[in-house]
Amino acid sequence: MNYIFGPINSRRFGISLGIDLSKEIKQCNFDCLYCELEPAKAIKEQGISTNYMDIINELKIALEKYDNLDVITLTANGEPSMYPYLKELVQEINYIKKDIKTLILSNGVAVLDKKTQEVLQDIDIVKLSLDAVSPKIFKKINRAEKNIAIEKMADEMIKFSSIYNGELIMEILFVKGVNDKLEEVEKIANVIKKINPSRVDLSTIDRPPAYKVEKVEDSFLNKAEQYFHPIATTIARAKNSNYSFNYSKGDILNMLKRRPQSKIDVDSIFSKQSRENIIQLEKDMEIKSLHIAGSLFYVIGGECK
Repeated sequence: MNYIFGPINSRRFGISLGIDLSKEIKQCNFDCLYCELEPAKAIKEQGISTNYMDIINELKIALEKYDNLDVITLTANGEPSMYPYLKELVQEINYIKKDIKTLILSNGVAVLDKKTQEVLQDIDIVKLSLDAVSPKIFKKINRAEKNIAIEKMADEMIKFSSIYNGELIMEILFVKGVNDKLEEVEKIANVIKKINPSRVDLSTIDRPPAYKVEKVEDSFLNKAEQYFHPIATTIARAKNSNYSFNYSKGDILNMLKRRPQSKIDVDSIFSKQSRENIIQLEKDMEIKSLHIAGSLFYVIGGECK
């Protein structure tokens, strides 16, 4: 598979089959401090794009192979809403997905374009990030393309929420010493309450980050959570699954190129043979295990030094 990866056990959304809309290189209008991808200058538009029917053809094969899926997730080596054929892709997915929900993981800029907002209406779950609302903190943590203003993005999130009929999830990722002052938490919470999403997910660094930054403590997340009541708020953690999947060594390498897998993920949904493949790949030095933020992750051998 070139564009489809997984299924993976998402700590937030269940069993997810991923679609990578920027396979070759990172293409994003943010360069977040905590990103698990290599640092790259924020850009305005995708320079390299995949034919959407090539993606659909792979998705059809994957849907025949895997069942018990909760979501089909639109993601990317960067921001998925930058994909120029998003409308056509979503239309085709909706023809074949049956009762599986669609999900897009956006850094928040998806709401800045009215045409993209129309596409989001046809996606079952929209996840938007809002790590800061103060311009200086936003600039520091998200390192956005110069034309993106957090004030405008927050206003458009509020407007979008009033017309969107699906499940709107907001996520805030906290970085130690950057956006973890309670004054900023309160400002974010005030905007979130105006957005009034279905759920707010609070998280911190749990994968190898692009820059040398640190996670916040669990005690901070517990304190921050209080600011978002009465909106349903969760502290995102890995969840167990009742299903297991078989992955070849090639499947595993393809998966790890896009996203490191925690041991929790592996133990949760990898079959016995798949876990043995993990062990063998590590012995063959094609992958390695890495401790980060108190958890064990499997990564491609040359990644995450």
